[in-house]
Amino acid sequence: MSSLVFGIAEKDDIPELIRLRFAYMTADYGSISESERQAMEEQLPGYFERRLGKDLIVFIARSKDRIVATAYLLIIEKPANPSLPNGLEGEVLNVFTEEEYRGQGISTRLLEELIKYAEEKHLCRIELKATEEGYYLYKKLGFEEKNEKYTDMRLKLSDR
Repeated sequence: MSSLVFGIAEKDDIPELIRLRFAYMTADYGSISESERQAMEEQLPGYFERRLGKDLIVFIARSKDRIVATAYLLIIEKPANPSLPNGLEGEVLNVFTEEEYRGQGISTRLLEELIKYAEEKHLCRIELKATEEGYYLYKKLGFEEKNEKYTDMRLKLSDR
């Protein structure tokens, strides 16, 4: 891990962020269809261009000219409520380390930096959806399972 450089992604990093987003999606979904790949290739450059460094902060580990690990913090502002007094929360996305770099504590360090950043920006909470592989890392860092009185639901508009 000593040869890695840790930091926050900038606009010049967008091609690498897209490459790793595809690697993450392939690892998570198993495969991506050609139409899904094409839709993502069309959407991702503009998304990163508009959001990176604003409400999307991407923590990275770099080996030479390659980004080898990421952890996204999406900052979301909602109307304030008793559990969200300033309306600010974060959502963790795309925690991913290339296979050859796994098991070295890279994701742990990225998440520690992400948490510190969120605290400095006065976010009230950070949410995430844990994969089986990431569950114990998140628990170790203090994340807890949510027990809510509300049921998570979704309406897929593309299926209508």
